[in-house]
Amino acid sequence: MEHLVAGCKQGHRKAQEALYKQLSAKMMGVCMRYAANRTDAEDILQMGFVKMFQKISDFKNEGSFEGWVRRIMVNTAIELYRKNARSLQTVELEGILEVDDANALSQLAVKDLMQLVQNLPDGYRIVFNLYAIEGYSHKEIAEQLGISEGGSKSQLSRARNYLQDKIRKLEVPAYE
Repeated sequence: MEHLVAGCKQGHRKAQEALYKQLSAKMMGVCMRYAANRTDAEDILQMGFVKMFQKISDFKNEGSFEGWVRRIMVNTAIELYRKNARSLQTVELEGILEVDDANALSQLAVKDLMQLVQNLPDGYRIVFNLYAIEGYSHKEIAEQLGISEGGSKSQLSRARNYLQDKIRKLEVPAYE
């Protein structure tokens, strides 16, 4: 991959195309976690790659190049969310019952879980992904999204409750 990065830094189109082909599928997975649908994920992916190619000279060959690109994709998703969101949505969820998450989750396919996460309201989805998947702290999330730490914690709690409710409502057959 080093030779492709070097070629991209020199502006070679073939190197850019090869790097895109090598990373686009993985980065699409990142984008899908932040987007409400595939079309939005494709937009994030394209905008992220444009930014990556514009800023590739900033990459100092320290650390993982793939990690650097991943961060660009996440930041692009956050920027798009901030641009389009009027405010984080809040939904009152009543009657949340305890759910045996380990049992329910073990019976769901990964694609079903991805669909559930994609169906989260925008604010919930962004905070859930940043915290649960990317490992950001509530302080970092608050700074990135321009909300309070309490708002981040609240959005995460509501996202978890929303997901638990949706998992509970799925009729997953028990396998013996």
